[in-house]
Amino acid sequence: MNHPEQEMYNYHAWANGVIIDRLNELPQHIYHKEIQTGFSSVSKVLSHIYLTDFTWFDIISGKSMNEAMASSNQLKEAVEKKSIEEMKKIFIDLYERNKVLLSTEDMEKVIVVDNPYAGLLETTISESVLHIVTHGSYHRGNIATMLRQMGHTSVMQDFGLYLYAK
Repeated sequence: MNHPEQEMYNYHAWANGVIIDRLNELPQHIYHKEIQTGFSSVSKVLSHIYLTDFTWFDIISGKSMNEAMASSNQLKEAVEKKSIEEMKKIFIDLYERNKVLLSTEDMEKVIVVDNPYAGLLETTISESVLHIVTHGSYHRGNIATMLRQMGHTSVMQDFGLYLYAK
C-alpha cells in the first residue's frame, strides 16, 4: 500500500497530466503567448512546476539545495522552450524516476535543507512531497487563471476528481 504522501504525489502527477492534456487541446500559440500576469506565459508556469519538482527530488535524493538548484537552473532555458508535447514526455519521465525513488525511501527520513533564501530546515521526505504537491496545485491555479484571461477554460484537476478517476 502507498504511503499517503506517495498517493498525493500520484495525484500531483495525474493533475499535471490533466492540465497538460487541456493545454494540448487549445490553439498551439496559447502555450508560449506572453501575457501580463505573475508569470509571463503558461509555458513558464508549467516549466516552473517541472523545475521545482526536479529540484526537490534531487534534494530528496541527497543533493544539497545549492547543487539541486544549479542542476535545475542549467535546464531552465531549454525546458521553457519545449512544446507542450515535449513537456508531457519529460514530466512522465520525471514521475517515473520519482515514483521509484519514493518507493525505496523511508518517508519519515529527516533531511536538512540549506535554503540560500531562508536558511536551514530539518524536514522529512513526506513533508517535502507535500510541499511539491501543494506547490503544483497553487501553480496549476495560476495556469487556470491565465487561460481565463486569454478567453479559454481550464479543466478540473482537484483531488476529489482524482479519486473518482483512479
